[in-house]
Amino acid sequence: MSSGRALRRRSTLLAATAVAGALTLSACSGDGNRAGGGGNTNFVTGSGGISTVAKGERTAAPKLAGPTLDGTDLDIADYKGKIVVLNFWGSWCGPCRAEAKHFVKVSEEMKDQGVQFVGVNTRDPQKSLAVSFEEDFGVTYPSLYDPTGKQLLRFPKGTLNPKAIPSTVVVDREGKLAARSLAALDATKLREMIAPLVAEK
Repeated sequence: MSSGRALRRRSTLLAATAVAGALTLSACSGDGNRAGGGGNTNFVTGSGGISTVAKGERTAAPKLAGPTLDGTDLDIADYKGKIVVLNFWGSWCGPCRAEAKHFVKVSEEMKDQGVQFVGVNTRDPQKSLAVSFEEDFGVTYPSLYDPTGKQLLRFPKGTLNPKAIPSTVVVDREGKLAARSLAALDATKLREMIAPLVAEK
């Protein structure tokens, strides 16, 4: 291979790596991306890309609390006893826009089954952009406002941490991390992710 072709190939590889890094919150954190979890994880990633943890092996969700987009204070610990669906999103994120209508639909369908949706808006420097996003899609559940990403950093390495935007993490009735998706979800996949937890006794 000529030195020119090698240089072009290397430049293309570096550019692709930079793009991949920009799309994830932690380019070096590979915990749990493989089926079976890998390393010191205790979760399994199914063929649909949703990682789950058996009931007896779950770890406690980190403390997630702070101001919401409407200015009130929220602490997800206050929802203990309910299943909490955490959706990590940004108004700048195309896949977040694609999945928003599905989250609104399923949140309404499942609220009478003890399911509480909470958004975590991240890396939006202007709150007004995030507020407009919620207005555009008719989002009625609360969203923590997390412009610097500090809420995401509260998830310990090796747990079901939200490593990309969008990510969805489901917390069981005992306040423990039960399931995660690192990709946008439609209504069908979202229901499939939540339903086993609704059925748990």
